[in-house]
Amino acid sequence: MELAIIGLGKMGLNMATRLVRGGHRVIGYARTKETVESAIKLGAEGAYSLEGAVGKLTSSPKIVWVMVPSGKTTTETIEKVASLLNKGDIVIDGGNSNYKDSVRHAEQLEAQGIDFVDCGTSGGIWGISEGYSLMIGGRPEVTEKMRPIFETLAPAADKGWGRVGPHGAGHFTKMIHNGIEYGMMQAFAEGFGILKAKEEFGLDLAQISEVWQHGSVVRSWLLDLAANALKEDAKLEDIKPWVADSGEGRWTVFESIDLDVPAPVITLALQMRFASRDEENFPARMLSALRNQFGGHSMKKAE
Repeated sequence: MELAIIGLGKMGLNMATRLVRGGHRVIGYARTKETVESAIKLGAEGAYSLEGAVGKLTSSPKIVWVMVPSGKTTTETIEKVASLLNKGDIVIDGGNSNYKDSVRHAEQLEAQGIDFVDCGTSGGIWGISEGYSLMIGGRPEVTEKMRPIFETLAPAADKGWGRVGPHGAGHFTKMIHNGIEYGMMQAFAEGFGILKAKEEFGLDLAQISEVWQHGSVVRSWLLDLAANALKEDAKLEDIKPWVADSGEGRWTVFESIDLDVPAPVITLALQMRFASRDEENFPARMLSALRNQFGGHSMKKAE
């Protein structure tokens, strides 16, 4: 099959490479010439404009996979792509869009006779070799049309991908997936933090992570990644304790509130990411001041 990929970030390039290796014709477009040339070196065909990318598609229906930052950029890109397509063509949003935006995009494209698919995509930089987990929302018959693409991107033709529901369901499922990921990552971070603090045992965290990789109930890909990080830098001294969030953790927490479903672990994991960014940390300063005021407890003075 053939498709155009709009947005060639690291994941977009890796996906293009996996598809090319799987025998698909891929046209890649990015805003910078250098990125397009990187895609060409990896076996894709390049385009230096949206019009050029869509224009190079020869099959019917035309398939355009959008992999750009969520929000305004995704909306503007989908609207521009749609203006270049015909009835029956297909737009896939494989980024981390809010599922509510995806429902709206589907309705807008349906009015133009264009099919829309929201595809939550997980796998990160490892997807090129391990395959991607694909959570797909949209009409069943449209998903079926693109089965060869999904089978190539997934870890196996019959594993790691599936249509999970109607428009919006793919990105909703990916949102919850990322919320769970927040909690799992926080648990590993806290556990290793406690191990490190037990200095009298002289624990080797890299060794412990390797022990846990085999037979333990906490063995997982995240643990494998933790082991990799500890092998590279056992004390993680070169890493600033500042953790970003993609937005999907926030959306998961908002959804839990809207649905009256308690999610304390995910919520606290999100809050800990916020705490990591607060170099000023006024609340902690206030806590210290209050302890000093009521109990005369000592305070550490800022340097």
